[in-house]
Amino acid sequence: MPIPLRLRAGLLCVALAALWPLPQAFAGIMLNGTRIILNADERGTSMIVSNVTRSDYAVQTWVNDATDSKDRLSPFIAMPALFKLQAGEEQVVRIIKTPGQLPENRESVFYFNAQEIPMLSEKQDNALKVAVRTRVKLFYRPAKLPGSAQQSPTQLSWKLLEQPGGAVLRVINPSAYHITFIGIRVMDGNDSIELQDVDMVSPQSSQDYVLKRKLRSPTATVEFSVINDYGGYSAPLKSDISF
Repeated sequence: MPIPLRLRAGLLCVALAALWPLPQAFAGIMLNGTRIILNADERGTSMIVSNVTRSDYAVQTWVNDATDSKDRLSPFIAMPALFKLQAGEEQVVRIIKTPGQLPENRESVFYFNAQEIPMLSEKQDNALKVAVRTRVKLFYRPAKLPGSAQQSPTQLSWKLLEQPGGAVLRVINPSAYHITFIGIRVMDGNDSIELQDVDMVSPQSSQDYVLKRKLRSPTATVEFSVINDYGGYSAPLKSDISF
């Protein structure tokens, strides 16, 4: 039985959406920040959700961890958890910490989610609507942590390791703060190696990055930029690599 043309077009759109995630510019809703910092001495914090389109949306909000599971309980709740957002309107969402223990010697990271739910009119019964979810990091910052988030990138150390799969660059973060990278570049003499898929190194831990090739210069260095508390990018930082 042949597939109707309209259904074939809809299936094609769904397939393309699965292959290439939609950029945030296609989202019907926008957030007023790219990250959330919640200090331990604060009862909660707020995020503004804006509808930047001419259509109405229902919006669902929640907080979960890096596993992105809705089944695991989170020590944070978002209120309201479900609301209608008309075209051009804004809604303040409160994020509140519930009773429960989190590490006091380092930051913890969770994720705030805002899922838009397109609302169909009677004339749009057969229209294809793509729901977009926006997800940003939520950092819970205990009181009296040593050092500061601003200075933590300067505490990173970098080490070259030779492993069976090739050369590996290890970054070690002794600080109590998460450090999110924008980019990492290894300067190897007159050449450079751009690292791929760089993201974040957790507090008091390390992260390994596989290099495309072995380094030729014994004085290779690393250049990197990070995201600060306000979502801005730091100036490039430089550090030596230990061999």
